[in-house]
Amino acid sequence: MFDDFYGLTGRPFQLTPDPNFYFESTTHRKALSYLGYGMAQGEGFIVITGEVGAGKSTLVAHLMQKIDRNHMTVGQVVTSNLDGEELVHVVAQSFGLDVQGHDKASALGAIESFLHEEARAGRRCMLVVDESQNLSVEALEELRMLSNFQLGAHPLLQTLLLGQPEFRQVLAEHQDLEQLRQRVIAAHHLEPMEPGEIEPYIKHRLECVGWQGNPEFDQRVFAELHQAAGGIPRKVNQVATRLLLLGAVEQRTRIDSAMLSAVLKEMQSDNAFPEAAPSPLPKLAPAPGPGPVKHAVYPEAAQAAPGQAPAVDFEAMLAERDAQIAELQQAVIELSQAAEQDDGAQSEELVARIDAFGRRLDEQERSVREVLTMLIEWVETGQLPRAAA
Repeated sequence: MFDDFYGLTGRPFQLTPDPNFYFESTTHRKALSYLGYGMAQGEGFIVITGEVGAGKSTLVAHLMQKIDRNHMTVGQVVTSNLDGEELVHVVAQSFGLDVQGHDKASALGAIESFLHEEARAGRRCMLVVDESQNLSVEALEELRMLSNFQLGAHPLLQTLLLGQPEFRQVLAEHQDLEQLRQRVIAAHHLEPMEPGEIEPYIKHRLECVGWQGNPEFDQRVFAELHQAAGGIPRKVNQVATRLLLLGAVEQRTRIDSAMLSAVLKEMQSDNAFPEAAPSPLPKLAPAPGPGPVKHAVYPEAAQAAPGQAPAVDFEAMLAERDAQIAELQQAVIELSQAAEQDDGAQSEELVARIDAFGRRLDEQERSVREVLTMLIEWVETGQLPRAAA
């Protein structure tokens, strides 16, 4: 209905993954970097995790569009609530193999023969397993065993595991998965979109279906939509679809904050969307090292009286960030040295440290942006004198 009213050529916020709508947020760009690195190695496991609706399937669909099928064959497993033997048969089916008989040995033999044929034809093979949090430990072990297939010294199968956050925890902590952990060569957790990414995300998807500026959006809608949806793409899509529908029903050419409030209230009453809790001011992670660390953002800022500047110490914030960057640079130097010495264990530890630094720096950047946004809003609404800002 709203697509006709607004002159759109399709549904911009559909919930099913579509690579044509792929939006490269900061976290998705990082995920692609890890995927690119992992695929260049041609072996082992790559792990991508994220909340429900974080965009894992869309990311992989986008990746599949870029793969040269003349040089890589991809099998995809989307039903992962299986035991070990069932998984082996589903893997065979994902590569289009008609297994003679229904026993595990026949399926494994067919898979190995197929992988050898593909390698001789100059094609690599990748297996993509979605919803990996549903896999049993037995099934994960079967995947690890499949990674043992080799032609000479060359591995024949690489596996990409997609899962929700609990899979990340199981993989990290389960005592029976040590051998699989040692074969994970790249991993990334998809974070929610940042507040500043909601506007370009919304407009990108609209432009994919011929949006010409109708409807327009009040700027406050994007910040409030981020708070309501928590930055999760699928939740953003849910709300945006309802917003456009309401706009078409009321024949609006501009989407405003009042319309968003009405949509959220309706969705909460329908239990289609959880009630969003007010977003507290974030605290920065303390920088490593001895001694107490002064947090750059104080919770008291949220209760500052009108006209009183919030307690925000930007100098401490920047000093903390500089310390993080210095430690990150040192970790990169150590990683380079470990690589020259071919110290695999130290390299893995350093990569984990660098990844942790990256997440902390991202959190600090979000903190700075949110505090600045808060200050600007207070100035614009007259709650804070411009001299104090």
